[in-house]
Amino acid sequence: MDARRPTRAANEGTRKSMRSNKGRDTRPELAIRRRVHAAGLRYRVSARPLPGLRRTADLVFTRLKVAVFVDGCFWHGCPEHHTKAATNAGYWAEKVRVNRARDADTNARLSEEGWRIVRVWEHEDPDVAAARVIAEVDSVRRETG
Repeated sequence: MDARRPTRAANEGTRKSMRSNKGRDTRPELAIRRRVHAAGLRYRVSARPLPGLRRTADLVFTRLKVAVFVDGCFWHGCPEHHTKAATNAGYWAEKVRVNRARDADTNARLSEEGWRIVRVWEHEDPDVAAARVIAEVDSVRRETG
């Protein structure tokens, strides 16, 4: 990244907020997982689809090669809800740019290996998002017999 990473948070409130950000089991992720599980589907949670690639999907259907990512609007630059940071704006803009580039690279690498990718924004309705996941899994099942 070109932007220099700040060594400390701008203030104690920011520091506390940043420390509370979770890498897994977020509210949107749990809502989608509950619905997909209720539909009878089983999956791995917070797993690497490709062993040699340090990228983690939120739900992974290993045998069917379906990876689901629940992306945060701020962290991944949602076109509808992303807001520019007021503090350290240059750093955060670069952070989001790098995250989006990594997401595109992840999609490309998984696709090359025959994986299907479902990307869900955190703001999406969990019922609609879960239906997309279920439809993708069903589609793969029909194709593979």
